[in-house]
Amino acid sequence: MSNRQIELTKSYNPQEVEDKWYHFWESSGYFKPDPDATKRPFCIVIPPPNITGSLHMGHAMNVAIQDIFVRWKRMSGHRVLWLPGTDHAGIATQNVVEKELSKEGVDRHKLGRDAFIERIWEWKAEHGGKIIHQIKRLGASCDWSRERFTLDEGLSKAVREVFVTLYEEGLIYRDDRLINWCPRCHTALSDLEVEYDEIDGKLYYIKYPLTDGKGYISVATTRPETMLGDTAVAVHPEDERYGHFIGKTINLPLVGREIPIISESSVDPSFATGAVKVTPAHDFSDEAIGRQHNLPSISVITEDGRMGIAAGERYSGLDRYRCRKKVLEDLIELGLLEGEKRHNFAVGHCYRCKTTIEPLLTIQWYVAIESLASEAIKVVRNRKVRLIPESWENNYFAWMRDIKDWCISRQIWWGHQIPVWYCAGCKRDDKTPQGEIIEHIFFGTVNLPDGTALAGGKYSELRKSGMSHTEIIKNSKITRIPRDIKSICRRDDPKECPECRSRDIIRDPDVLDTWFSSALWPFSTLGWPEDTEDLRTFYPTNLLVTGFDILFFWVARMIMMGMKFMGDPPFRDVYIHALVRDLKGQKMSKSKGNIIDPLLLIDKYGADAFRFSLAALAARGRDIKFSEERIEGYRHFINKLWNATKFIINNEQLWTEQPLHDYDKDLDLPSRWIISRLASTASAIDKHLRAYRFSEAANGIYQFVWHEFCDWYIELTKPVLLHGSDKEKVIIVNCLFFVLEQVLQLLHPFMPFVTEEIWHKISRQKGSIIRSPYPLRLPTYQNAVEEMGHVINAVTGIRSIRGELNIAPSIEIEADIKVYSEEAGEIIKNNLAAIKKLTRCKEIGVAPEVECIKGSAVAVKEEMEIYVPIGGLLDIGAEVNRLQKEMKKIDESLNFLNKKLLNADFLSSAPKSVLQKDKARFDDLLSRKDKIEETLKLFDAVKRETTAGPK
Repeated sequence: MSNRQIELTKSYNPQEVEDKWYHFWESSGYFKPDPDATKRPFCIVIPPPNITGSLHMGHAMNVAIQDIFVRWKRMSGHRVLWLPGTDHAGIATQNVVEKELSKEGVDRHKLGRDAFIERIWEWKAEHGGKIIHQIKRLGASCDWSRERFTLDEGLSKAVREVFVTLYEEGLIYRDDRLINWCPRCHTALSDLEVEYDEIDGKLYYIKYPLTDGKGYISVATTRPETMLGDTAVAVHPEDERYGHFIGKTINLPLVGREIPIISESSVDPSFATGAVKVTPAHDFSDEAIGRQHNLPSISVITEDGRMGIAAGERYSGLDRYRCRKKVLEDLIELGLLEGEKRHNFAVGHCYRCKTTIEPLLTIQWYVAIESLASEAIKVVRNRKVRLIPESWENNYFAWMRDIKDWCISRQIWWGHQIPVWYCAGCKRDDKTPQGEIIEHIFFGTVNLPDGTALAGGKYSELRKSGMSHTEIIKNSKITRIPRDIKSICRRDDPKECPECRSRDIIRDPDVLDTWFSSALWPFSTLGWPEDTEDLRTFYPTNLLVTGFDILFFWVARMIMMGMKFMGDPPFRDVYIHALVRDLKGQKMSKSKGNIIDPLLLIDKYGADAFRFSLAALAARGRDIKFSEERIEGYRHFINKLWNATKFIINNEQLWTEQPLHDYDKDLDLPSRWIISRLASTASAIDKHLRAYRFSEAANGIYQFVWHEFCDWYIELTKPVLLHGSDKEKVIIVNCLFFVLEQVLQLLHPFMPFVTEEIWHKISRQKGSIIRSPYPLRLPTYQNAVEEMGHVINAVTGIRSIRGELNIAPSIEIEADIKVYSEEAGEIIKNNLAAIKKLTRCKEIGVAPEVECIKGSAVAVKEEMEIYVPIGGLLDIGAEVNRLQKEMKKIDESLNFLNKKLLNADFLSSAPKSVLQKDKARFDDLLSRKDKIEETLKLFDAVKRETTAGPK
């Protein structure tokens, strides 16, 4: 018998438990890979959250799923590494620090580049760890000793190696082309970094007069201000309205520039007037037309969103929206504005600051992506990388087939500065000293060290002031190095030009897109480009868990870079989890006021209940409608487990702590049944997790613990513990402890804190549950589940009669069970004491020849019929009145729903979910009505039997 004194508090308090066990796990090294090198490695790299971030529901879902998988793999005998880290988040972090500086009346240009970057590092030291602390509160079992940062020394070396290699192979190049530009962040954006919103705007109809004075052609545009940069008007070659216009020229209003009318097959004749203005410098479609027809590109909008010199003296310096208003006023005055119409169209915004983007013609760095993309397509097509759910493959292939070269340069200061230098001393091909070209790269102001500002284009004055070329570039507001200036790309920082030996070399001021360093995350974090043990052991990683929103931003690019530099994809499986929405299915946003703060939920309900809720709702392929009530429900589940544990340890004096197989031959049917069901549940959960069916796994363990273990088995043990022999009690208690231990192990990946707390109270095994073996290959007992089915049927049959007839729990009843097989009869008789207790029956007759007494309620189950005589049990008159009132309410509801479901307008306009809900309610009411009618018939028969009296 056990000599231990196990104590459990009255109720489970997560606040008293979670910090304690997390510190225990981390300090004990349980999050590190098992030192046993013979174990099969398993690795996940965490999608690095931004250092500016706070934990939101998307993070919580992602982290919870990863931790469930990691803990399960650890317990399944793998050598697990879950590698954490954070992303420097270039634009986002720079914006945060710039806002702080603005409160102090300072901007980054006054500070200078080096001082500004130092200020960001200081901010990171103070605030950058916030998101990590929040992730730990969820119970994330990452190996924090290996935590990485996308700007740390090792990852910076990897970034430099990748850039230089691609540059040397001709896969990185500079080009002058149209890009998405954010006037607020003053940087280029890739197509993926632009978010489009539908707006209610206007379409303006403008007369463009012909230069021959013989009429005009009318064009429609949503952006009148860009007409100042028009270089053509295009019409479809088969548009009969405009055939005679092709080849003529127009006198461009407000500017006076002569531009041609051209034939272009991409023009849609059915849109507006069928004639479109062509502005190659400010529209992507127009840029393509311009290249095809050799049209000039005239930039009339500058990088700060204002009109440039090319827009004309009247408009130069105006904000683009103020210019639009001014242009429309001038067109009206000239009689050239035909009219305007409301028009809905999509407008691109910066994904960080939400400013409307501006297509601008600028020099940027690009990755030639075609060859990299083709390999990334192959590995998904041949299943070397699996996207889960598979439905995402079509999206992946569609995007990859239409992929464009990746713009990787950003005009900010925080990030990996591009490892390219320019020599001011070398001469260009036209023999011009490159240093002189510097004068033409400034479009803003330049701040001198003493704080004074000089207008752009004052190169000689800057040099006379004592500033070097490098200082000029570092402190300029907006800089561009011309494309034809020779460049130096090195793995180390050069001290001088390798050709002319001049030490007057200038580093490219741009930094790399944040996603460039993130694309190397799976192998750079493991030590590449060095040949490290971690890299050899854990690459390729096994699984990536991510949201669909970064499938192209990040996942596709990681596959490209993994194939290019490692010759192997960076992971085998990509599990794409659903979007967490509010209860109404709406996307969470601050503007809607429906944001749910995970940390508040953890404070209120504990991390375990919150994690379990996320897992239980994570059905593959479906977005999650999240509600706080679900978490509250799983908090009750923890209480159920806690109370079950308290019941079990109250009998610990009977626990021999012997292996259960020592009692194998003496186990009763309920014990053999619960062990068999435990084995089936463990196997099913293991299969569900292998298939990434997290909701099925969570719901499976929930059903087993709550309903089978607690509601059935524990209740069935109570008569034995009260009235059984000492031997029977010992066997039952040992079985209870055995099942509880396995339950804790099954639950641990989902609910790590409460399971560790209970484990340390009851387990014979040393150490943490985190390293205990996952319960597989458990014993099963032939026919135990089928046999126990007879007991369950008897209990549920009697309970259903009690419930339908509203018989109070305090009233003991009698029942007869007519069995159709000898086996069913024997099993029920052997478990009669438990059945009586569970159904509040004082007597139960069991035999094949039992007859149904008149006025008895009947329940038909497999292998048996159950009869409960109701005479004298109820006030039948009162029950009839109650049921008739309920019937009246049901009829009213049925009539109301019937009218709705027969209303054609309602059927055509109501959302599908509303229709399904109403139809389900209608069917439920019909079913309830049928049951009430049956009960009323039974009461009527009993009343007639009572009235007739004995014959």
